[in-house]
Amino acid sequence: MRTTPALDITSLHSFYQQGGSIFEIIEAVFARISEVNDPGIFLHLADKKSLIVEAEKLGGYDPAKPLFGVPFAVKDNIDVAGMPTTAGCPDYTYHPDKDATVVRLLKEAGALVIGKTNLDQFATGLVGVRSPYPIPRNAIDPTLVPGGSSSGSAVATAHGIVSFGLGTDTAGSGRIPAGLNNIVGLKPSVGALSSTGVVPACRTLDCVSIFSLTVDDAWRVFSVAAQQDETDAYSKDLPAKGYGSSPPVLKIGVPALQDRKFFGDEAMAAAYSDALKTLEEHGHHIVEMPFADFYDAANLLYEGAWVAERYAAVQSFFDTKEESFHPVTREIYRGAKSLTAAEAFNGFYALQALKKKLAPAIASVDLLCVPTAPRHYTLAELAAEPIRENSRLGTYTNFVNLLDMCGIAVPTGKRPDGLPASVTLLAPSGKDGLTATVARALHGASGLPLGATVRPEPAATAAPEPEAEAGGELIDLVVVGAHLSGMPLNHQLKELDAVFKRTARTQGCYRLYALPGTTPAKPGMVRVGEGEGGEIEVEVWALAPAAFGTFVASIPAPLGIGTVTLADGTTAKGFLAEPIALVGASDITTWGGWRGYTVGNSNF
Repeated sequence: MRTTPALDITSLHSFYQQGGSIFEIIEAVFARISEVNDPGIFLHLADKKSLIVEAEKLGGYDPAKPLFGVPFAVKDNIDVAGMPTTAGCPDYTYHPDKDATVVRLLKEAGALVIGKTNLDQFATGLVGVRSPYPIPRNAIDPTLVPGGSSSGSAVATAHGIVSFGLGTDTAGSGRIPAGLNNIVGLKPSVGALSSTGVVPACRTLDCVSIFSLTVDDAWRVFSVAAQQDETDAYSKDLPAKGYGSSPPVLKIGVPALQDRKFFGDEAMAAAYSDALKTLEEHGHHIVEMPFADFYDAANLLYEGAWVAERYAAVQSFFDTKEESFHPVTREIYRGAKSLTAAEAFNGFYALQALKKKLAPAIASVDLLCVPTAPRHYTLAELAAEPIRENSRLGTYTNFVNLLDMCGIAVPTGKRPDGLPASVTLLAPSGKDGLTATVARALHGASGLPLGATVRPEPAATAAPEPEAEAGGELIDLVVVGAHLSGMPLNHQLKELDAVFKRTARTQGCYRLYALPGTTPAKPGMVRVGEGEGGEIEVEVWALAPAAFGTFVASIPAPLGIGTVTLADGTTAKGFLAEPIALVGASDITTWGGWRGYTVGNSNF
């Protein structure tokens, strides 16, 4: 008898390749729904017979469909043709005749919609309990809040009912439920995924988000769905790119110790520190940053302009059906009715000032790492303080879309009490691939099971090599010294949008020298005869032709660009030194590379 696989996409597709059928998976999904027995997860389930018809249309396993036979759940503020959309409010229900753009793209890639999931009403909340329907139970500990607003999709994914779930994220709704349920939550750059067919919360900030069991799965779904959509005025041309290898040394900004907020949850604070240690063990540099201005930006989201935007999204319905709203949601929307246009503009001005103030700090690091949630809350604690605890859950999430950043929440371990720990990696818009790559390494180091299941994370597969930008091939460049990742001149490559490709070693016919009188300190590499040199550690970056020309033109003598032969026999253009540069230089070949020399030499 064939064993039903875990529903991560790698395991699922392996099952199909070995002859397993979609019909077995459909049966397993419905059996899992019965086993979990949580009436709060789904507001509407697909008809099993209809799913079987869809599966028959797909036929046998088709590798051309990247999501072939993959079951997924959809938050019930995203349209699925043939299923009602409620946004968590029964009186608001309508029946769309076509799929939201993102759902259509996923179906075309072979995915199957299992059902529509519960949410904080109108996607307003981070707790997952502001619904008139039964509340989804936290998949790890039912006494805790599940996190919202995308609670149903997160819990369905965590239980292994589906391979992935769609949520939305305006204030953190694609990250908080992921962190509280031990799964991955990818919040794309604003505009990367179409919002056509999505009931808006704040149209200027809304993102469709992706819950998954692994980072690879989240990226696969994102790669399918990230397409510009002319029907969405806020859609942007931000295709999935950059996922693969990341520079071995990154500068990662974190809240300064005195600015960290955990509201008394010492276990969460310790888990966050442990995650930072893991990043350091991976070779990255942790940079503490003042965080008061980030918190000020976060506070803007539920003041003035963006509360008014939530009200504007459902104004006519609220004005005529106010009694249909959840009591907490009603209070928030009612407050928006008294806001003025002047207050909205004051909010825009305040945000712009904070953006300008924070821009240098954000640019000074490669990415940020923050706690996903500052703490876990019990349902009882939330009932006692529903507004305050919801607000606190957004401590590290509310500012992200306002500052036009992408992010991914990733599990990092278990606390001593068994509850999940999670961090979120953040970067400027368009850097989704970088955050996902680092998240992949963190998740792999955690040793955690998938979600609330006992299934282990599948064996790591080779990450894809970063792809070339559209419009032409990139030119490889071998760097050996101050331009290495984490080194003083690496920013010159990043400013030209260079792509890190790999760490490598040269053939054993090079010698490396520390050049005298250079600021910042630099090495010089020269080619020598066979058997007279050593293998030198280098990095291979790639630039667009125009950027390559700009970079080469900036290189001062006695350094220059020549052809470097790598240990694997390949060649690329790279840094070499003129013989005159070696006058007074120290031979450091035995250190194996510039990084080894600077780290290991106490006189450096």
